[in-house]
Amino acid sequence: MKPVCLVIGAGAGIGGTVGKRFAKEGYHAVLCRRTDQDGLKALVESIESDGGSASGFLLNAVDADGIEERVAAVEADIGPIEVVVFNLGAQIGDRALADTTYKAFEIGWRMATFALFRAASTVCPLMEERGRGTFLVTSATAAMRGNKGQHSHAAAMGGRRMLCQSLNAEFGPKGIHVAHVLLDGAVDAPDTLGKMLGPEKFRQLRETRGMDHDGLMLPEKIADTYFHLAQQHRSTWSHEIDMRSFSDRPWWNH
Repeated sequence: MKPVCLVIGAGAGIGGTVGKRFAKEGYHAVLCRRTDQDGLKALVESIESDGGSASGFLLNAVDADGIEERVAAVEADIGPIEVVVFNLGAQIGDRALADTTYKAFEIGWRMATFALFRAASTVCPLMEERGRGTFLVTSATAAMRGNKGQHSHAAAMGGRRMLCQSLNAEFGPKGIHVAHVLLDGAVDAPDTLGKMLGPEKFRQLRETRGMDHDGLMLPEKIADTYFHLAQQHRSTWSHEIDMRSFSDRPWWNH
């Protein structure tokens, strides 16, 4: 039986690429995303055509019992989950306080913090029984710095970071590796940055900063770090790591 890597938020950027990386290394990648059944099917087929093993499921992480039921089904039908990659974003765009409704503020929390809490509440006890496991959590600059117009996002991602610390404090001594992975820069991903900017602006950004310029973070290189984190010996676990392009200013210098 292959080890299982569950990716929650497996789009065409970081999540899907990380899933491919784990599948390449012998894991069965369980890829979950909210929409785009055709894109999910193509991602699974791409992994299988490269000799890997994968399954794909649509999952809305804010739906009641959605995460819990998917975890139970994976454990029952596929195998024990050894690695969780929690890659849900929570960006709702720049909004002044007056333009941030209660609903908009809450949805950021539900995606970034509450969904992580639910995933951990479901998977960590299973990992604890087995005495091992890895929980890798994608995060953002907003977890470290609250910018203008980011009321929902900063509050949600700051909560994500603190939740990771609390999870690590409880489950680290029990053999479960929890890592908060801060992506402090723009990622060359069509389904996140590309959608936010629109096709034309995204193309221009790639031509001026990305591609051969290496000024945008490449999902394939990010995936290398995720896999490295999952293979670390427990005597030298990384619990928080930040990544950015060589040309980006770090969050503390802004």
